[in-house]
Amino acid sequence: MLELLKNEVLAANLEIQAKNLAILTWGNVSAIDRERGLVVIKPSGVSYGTLRPESMVVVDLDGKRVEGHLKPSSDTPTHIELYKAFPSIGAVVHTHSVWATVWAQAGLGIPCLGTTHADYFYGEIPCTREMRKEEVENDYEKNTGLVIVECMKKMDPLHMPAILVRNHGPFVWGDNPAKAVENALVLEEVARMAFHSRILAKTGEIPDYLLDRHFLRKHGKNKYYGQ
Repeated sequence: MLELLKNEVLAANLEIQAKNLAILTWGNVSAIDRERGLVVIKPSGVSYGTLRPESMVVVDLDGKRVEGHLKPSSDTPTHIELYKAFPSIGAVVHTHSVWATVWAQAGLGIPCLGTTHADYFYGEIPCTREMRKEEVENDYEKNTGLVIVECMKKMDPLHMPAILVRNHGPFVWGDNPAKAVENALVLEEVARMAFHSRILAKTGEIPDYLLDRHFLRKHGKNKYYGQ
């Protein structure tokens, strides 16, 4: 079942480790088959070096395991809430990559200070509010997803394909696993650059006209970047 998607999800999980976005078992990638309403996701607590296509777990949008002999990632309920809320996305990446997590632990969004950021993210990458005690103690992973959705309610998930969960780390998405990993990699780079830029100077965000030019030339209806 979903063999092609399993291979794509496996490759994406291996890529987040290869690109130093995840160590040990600190991350997971999933993807959704929208027609079947099924999600393929990394198994919980399994090291990347032992993963195989058959290791991937298939769940439905209620989180029920449909196929696979291993338990799905403990973050599965978070992924599911994102798929339910954002019908335009096809894959989700969660890591604890260092620079993005630094901003999340500080409770700060990542300001758009330059065109590298603007090429991928249409403005400041937001950080969620702190989760309440009852949200953590009951259905924690599901509530993590709901807090993300709450923070994103006025944003287009295709214009802002990443968010920081306060005290936790980044969740990133895209229309397929490879694109979601690319967005996660760029997020880590712009987080690192913004951190160092703010150490050098209390620079403000780039002007809206420059943000618009760089983002819309790649993502707008009249985009012209690339072949």
